[in-house]
Amino acid sequence: MSDRVYDVLFLCTGNSARSILGEAILNHVGQGRFHAYSAGSTPKGTVHPMTLETLAKVGIPVDGLRSKAWDEFAVSGAPKMDFIFTVCDNAAGETCPIWPGRPMMAHWGIADPAAAFGPEFKQRAAFEDALRFLRNRIGVFINLPLASIDRMALNSKLEGIGAMDGSTTKSSNVA
Repeated sequence: MSDRVYDVLFLCTGNSARSILGEAILNHVGQGRFHAYSAGSTPKGTVHPMTLETLAKVGIPVDGLRSKAWDEFAVSGAPKMDFIFTVCDNAAGETCPIWPGRPMMAHWGIADPAAAFGPEFKQRAAFEDALRFLRNRIGVFINLPLASIDRMALNSKLEGIGAMDGSTTKSSNVA
């Protein structure tokens, strides 16, 4: 087993829900092999309260989570990312900063729980779904043989993870 620690950035537009969930989950389950961060292209400036409640409910620490801009990670002295995952459709289509070191990038889009309307139980369910979808993706990701897989195969695996249950990416295949 490698002693290497991988830096991972979860990107979204508002950095208040999905990307925060990704950061918290990976830091919690990554067994010290990963250091996760999150950011947004136009951050809300605050983490959505249901994001924090959903994480706390399943025992994932929420200390230090904050909404921030992605340019924090594109400056000199910032952590050099190994992986960048966009988790919302808006960020997938935006022009991203130039990331040093050629990180692997993939789109893992899921529906925005912060956009859920209706009774509170439906809003909570949307956050729980987002948590479940991200947990599943991250569980597959952390079990990939990162130290021994070639870049092309890894890219294919990362894109496959993004197509897992809950994906907002539209398939071009018609059944």
